[in-house]
Amino acid sequence: MDRVKIDLTPVQGTMLATLYARALDSRTPHPILGDRTAEEVVDRIDYDWRRTGTRAPWDAAMLALRARQLDRWTGEFLSAHPRATVLHLACGLDTRVHRLAPEPSVRWLDVDYPEVVDLRRRLLPPPAGDYRMLGASVTDEDWLEQAPADRPVVAIFEGLTMYLHEEQLRQLIQRICGRFPSGQLLFDCFSKRLVRWSRAWGRMGGSLREVTQSWHWGLDDPRELEGWHAGLSYVDDLYVVDQPDLDRLPTAARLGLWLTARVPGGHDSGRVLRYRFQTLP
Repeated sequence: MDRVKIDLTPVQGTMLATLYARALDSRTPHPILGDRTAEEVVDRIDYDWRRTGTRAPWDAAMLALRARQLDRWTGEFLSAHPRATVLHLACGLDTRVHRLAPEPSVRWLDVDYPEVVDLRRRLLPPPAGDYRMLGASVTDEDWLEQAPADRPVVAIFEGLTMYLHEEQLRQLIQRICGRFPSGQLLFDCFSKRLVRWSRAWGRMGGSLREVTQSWHWGLDDPRELEGWHAGLSYVDDLYVVDQPDLDRLPTAARLGLWLTARVPGGHDSGRVLRYRFQTLP
């Protein structure tokens, strides 16, 4: 089988880091996600995976824990709304639709740049059910018109918010909340301090300079977003280092997370958040 060569920008290449992290997790004796599809995709790509920087046990563990929590929240929403629409934004090569295997009544849309959608078609097996891919930047204004607005929606955006300017994120959230009758927003974010520190470190020539210089937005107070759209309300959040079942992780990963939580600014540096919205009359 021919292996696929990939040429991406540094920021686009971050999707390879998360893909590789899920593959590494799958190869551990007690995986968090057990994402065998990610492992199979990694084996099909001709790439020097050392370039992702994802090598330490806690790197893969933290990314897998983040994905698992978003999977859990998505699954809870779909259990309560079996005919919902899923908007998986900036999906990259994420295999969430394969991991969750939604019922045929669920409408699932994966959205990313056209070149990323092309990679998905080449590398990933087509999911069953009502599944579509849309090739567009999530900050474009017109792609959302292709998503029927007749059902509740759960919008998931993992590894996206830090790359957007605040006004871009605000407009994206407003467009989603304004189009659908009700739903939830599930996403991860960094703290403002981490974004500020990382950009300063990047200016000094760090190995991830081009990535960290593309970080713009961070959040400290989750209720700040409630003022962005009428009917939008904060539900809950979870710091990455406080994820459930940390005792299942390998010793090195637990130690890495323990140290991360005790570095100044480390505990609150990253979290996953859940919001709900209801269109007001």
